Amino acid sequence: MDAMETDEIVARLKAIVVTVEPEVAFIAKYGGTLVESVPGQPKSQFCGIFAYTNHVSLEFTNGALLDDPEKVLEGEGKHRRHVKLASLSDISGKRCEDFLRQTRDLP
Repeated sequence: MDAMETDEIVARLKAIVVTVEPEVAFIAKYGGTLVESVPGQPKSQFCGIFAYTNHVSLEFTNGALLDDPEKVLEGEGKHRRHVKLASLSDISGKRCEDFLRQTRDLP
């Protein structure tokens, strides 16, 4: 995966996040981008986008609570789950917008 494709995946994910939750704030932190649903409120962080050498990871703060019957989400921690994206087509194939809508609606 080249840098241009990585940048395209990150840009597409950010665009989807804004579609799902228009008032978000993107915070550069931990080598990636954290997303706050209430700007300036770190406790409102609901996802993050992190670019690695071979994939982009879309991480969900409370991903363990998301409905995932196809087992698309990875991770076995108490709370967080993530999706690894190696191409633009993975964004729809791995249901990123659906997971973002679900995580937005969590209490």
